[in-house]
Amino acid sequence: MEEQKVQKKAKRSFVGIVTSDKMEKTIVVTVSSKKMDRLYKKYVTRSKKYKAHDEKNEAHTGDTVRIVECSPISKDKCWRLDSIVERAK
Repeated sequence: MEEQKVQKKAKRSFVGIVTSDKMEKTIVVTVSSKKMDRLYKKYVTRSKKYKAHDEKNEAHTGDTVRIVECSPISKDKCWRLDSIVERAK
């Protein structure tokens, strides 16, 4: 019998801007992407908010951060802070 090869799915990661850091150990990250409109052929900016786990409360509003997908931590949180790309000025 042949062994089945289990392929691990690559974890998704996004780079976005911290919108809120008011919760304890949680940040809200807004991720923006540009998509071309099918009809008008113009680029439209779409954004989505993700709640991410920040264990040490090190990210603050305005910081650019990288978040990585993880197992669910709470009802809304299934992302965690990977690194801070750039601090807010």
